[in-house]
This record gives sequence, C-alpha cells and structure tokens, in this order.
Amino acid sequence: MAKTVSVSDKMSDQLTVLVGKITAEKLAKQTYSDAIKYLLDHHVVFPSELISYVEELISNKQLGYSSKEEFFYDAARRTLKSYDEDIECINVRRHMYEKTKTAIDDLDLPFMGVDDFVEEQMKKLHEQHDKWKEQKEEAEKS
Repeated sequence: MAKTVSVSDKMSDQLTVLVGKITAEKLAKQTYSDAIKYLLDHHVVFPSELISYVEELISNKQLGYSSKEEFFYDAARRTLKSYDEDIECINVRRHMYEKTKTAIDDLDLPFMGVDDFVEEQMKKLHEQHDKWKEQKEEAEKS
C-alpha cells in the first residue's frame, strides 16, 4: 500500500539529488522511497550541542570543511584509520600547529605537513638515541 508524503520543493530537490547519487552508486534506477530508506538506514543522531559546535567550526572556514557531513565523514575516516594503523595521537596546541604549518609552507620545507614534520623529527631523535645507547654500551664495556 502506497502512502503520500508531502515535502517542500527544496526537500524534493534534495531527495532528487540523493536519488541520483544512489542510482550512480548502485548502477540501478532508484526511487524516492529508496532515497528515504537510504536516509533511514544511514541516519545517525548526534546531540544538538555537538552539531552546534561543528557548525560553528565549519562557519569559521579555517578547517576547510564545507558541510557537517564532510566534517563527520573525515572524523570517522580518521578514527577508523587510527584503528587500522599503529597510530598514536598526540595533542598539540592549535596555535603551535598552525604556526608550524605556516612555517613549513612559507619556508617551502620538504614536508607534506605538520604530521610529516613531527615524524621526521622523531626519527632523528631515535637515531640520536640509538647512537647514545651504543656509546653507553661501549663505555660500560671499557
């Protein structure tokens, strides 16, 4: 039994776009019912405070996100990546991170970003530490 649902023109346009996306994804013709089912199946509810905070961050434009969806997709992707790889996250004050990023860019340093820079510095530290341990072992033998 079919039911009629009344939606605004704007909502109809958004559903039409979603029908197109799902059609392209599944390579099969989709309907508005398919789009609504897709939305219900992929729906996640976040607390309103979190949504407000994310919207505030996005409106700042400095993070480079154009939508909440893009922000949450990236957050989920980064979190899942940390489970797939042996990654440890560290906290760095934002102004230090941004200043380092600007310095890397302005000085045209051979790093892909702050993460790459920090990892290189850690490798150098490990090399120094390995040399120090070797010297210490030799000194203990003498």
